[in-house]
Amino acid sequence: MASRVANKVIFEQEGIFIHSSTESAEDQDSLTAGLLRILDKDGDILVEYKPMEDTVDPSNMLCAGKDSSSVMEWTQCTGDRGHRLVEHQLSYETEWDMLNTVSFKRKQSTSGEGLSSTGHERSKGAFSFNVGELKSIMVKTEGWSRLVFRLREDSGMPALHFHQGGSEAFLDALRRFVHLVQSPNDESCLIVSSQNKALSQSFENLLDDATFGLVQKFKNDPYTTTLGGFSKVTNYIFDAFRGPELLHQQRPAEEVADLLSEVIPGLEVNQQEEPGFEVITRIDLGPRPEVRRREPVSAEDWTEHMDIEGKVQNVSHLKELIFKGGLCHAVRKEAWKFLLGYFPWDSTRDERKSLQKRKTDEYFRMKLQWKSVSEEQERRNSRLRDYRSLIEKDVNRTDRTNKFYEGPDNPGLILLHDILMTYCMYDFDLGYVQGMSDLLSPILYVMENEVDTFWCFVSFMDQMHQNFEEQMQGMKTQLIQLGTLLQLLDLSFWNYLESQDSGYLYFCFRWLLIRFKRELSFQDVLRLWEVMWTGLPCQNFHLLVCCAILDSEKQKIVEENYGFNEILKHINELSMKLDIEEILLKAEAICWQIESCKDLPSAVAEILGFNTKSGHSKVEGRLFSCPNRRAQHLAENSRQGACQPMGYERVRGEWVDCFKDHPTTIP
Repeated sequence: MASRVANKVIFEQEGIFIHSSTESAEDQDSLTAGLLRILDKDGDILVEYKPMEDTVDPSNMLCAGKDSSSVMEWTQCTGDRGHRLVEHQLSYETEWDMLNTVSFKRKQSTSGEGLSSTGHERSKGAFSFNVGELKSIMVKTEGWSRLVFRLREDSGMPALHFHQGGSEAFLDALRRFVHLVQSPNDESCLIVSSQNKALSQSFENLLDDATFGLVQKFKNDPYTTTLGGFSKVTNYIFDAFRGPELLHQQRPAEEVADLLSEVIPGLEVNQQEEPGFEVITRIDLGPRPEVRRREPVSAEDWTEHMDIEGKVQNVSHLKELIFKGGLCHAVRKEAWKFLLGYFPWDSTRDERKSLQKRKTDEYFRMKLQWKSVSEEQERRNSRLRDYRSLIEKDVNRTDRTNKFYEGPDNPGLILLHDILMTYCMYDFDLGYVQGMSDLLSPILYVMENEVDTFWCFVSFMDQMHQNFEEQMQGMKTQLIQLGTLLQLLDLSFWNYLESQDSGYLYFCFRWLLIRFKRELSFQDVLRLWEVMWTGLPCQNFHLLVCCAILDSEKQKIVEENYGFNEILKHINELSMKLDIEEILLKAEAICWQIESCKDLPSAVAEILGFNTKSGHSKVEGRLFSCPNRRAQHLAENSRQGACQPMGYERVRGEWVDCFKDHPTTIP
């Protein structure tokens, strides 16, 4: 006989009521209490409701007192009826609470297994259905919350009344498996989005190939499997777009864009003209200038920029040096605190010590908040449980091939876990989202200190926050901006991508989400991030990094006539094969090439922060001019007797570009 499959309980709450007589809502004899659960039965996600008793004895019901500040328990007594005050349990859903303190006995199923795992059976108020059949949920408030499910076959379920609260926790748990959106016609109605299930889950698969088990079980090494997830997602999504009956037919780009726009609302701006949207036509950008990089900033270089009080001098020049060469590893522990904004650039050594002391106290107060939560408390806090579960799962597979994190019982993993849990206390609305452990790992590797790592991570998350928000506003904005830049740089390549259903740039999603963390070697990630944190040479420099990579790969993509599937596969296989120095050279050259364009579209100028009138990039309140205009700016400074121009040093009567191997003679 086949072994019985164990059910995984995702959500469970007792004391959920069905009012069998809607015409007499106050008739307590009509109330049926039951158990509501969300179950994972061998990959099928089910919503299941089971009555615990056919009826509830009204003599044991708790009703809200008239002053709404207490709850009265009415009890049947021999000869008379009395009442006594019972401690009032506050509900976040309503100021009026009806509490059930009766210990119900669960009905025993004759089969011993409860309801069928498929379909939606109903017997004496019991029902079960697969979440894939769910069409909509009505959410009503009448002193407490009431949910009514409607299935796709237009069959309705009995209304479930959450007298004790908990409807929001149930909906939060359900949102892990279905995409709920508010109806434009009825704000009390949540509609299950018609998006293809594969699409909504594919973004999770870019980071976690095992979360939903769409393609295969998580068998191999988690890190390696995760990095290979792109190709599996590719095949799954590609087949989902076309369908078995259309395997050899190609859908138009507009139709595919419509499907993707349901996953990231707003991407449709790439497919149609809208008011205020600038259509970019072919523009002559002129030649791409040659740029060079320098050696990393050494410990001696760093020390030379400190005065006797420990205050950083000539910050602009130092940032340029970091942009051009990065940092040697010995300097990173201190320099990253400045680059990420944990330490103010104008602070003294003593001021930073005082700041660290305050931040240490603040950190451990927040850490104590989750450390002191008892198991009983956590049992009633589904969001905290979910955060902890996800963090534990992700931490155990983050950078495990790196010596800093390898091996069992690694203390680095404990610190990753504790910092991420404390961040949930710092920003409970966002909490933890998959991918955040990737952003934290390099910072902890460099800092080797729990408190400093946390506050640097907080600063980094301030920049990346929108990438992880539920509406994904940051991601959709970046994908649109990247498309605008690609149209300017190479319109024919952009048109080719659109012809292959790839104009929405889905293959760049992971690049942007976690800033190339899984595309580059660990040491190259450190170099790229510190360069980007300088804020030079323009806004959104990471988008130009994307352009540089695609610029190097476009010839192969076009010449090999890659389609939708092949493009995704090819981009995925670039992981760990990219040369960061070559990419940074090309990205900077692209920046100056665009900045030198005489007829630069305003949309592009805004994305990169260019002031088209002055011909400079305004970054952090100062000017960072391109090589083609630096000579003119240099000459003007010299004639006017100005002090040292940014990025130049005075050598034997000549201004020398400290980023070039040859001097620039002043006219």
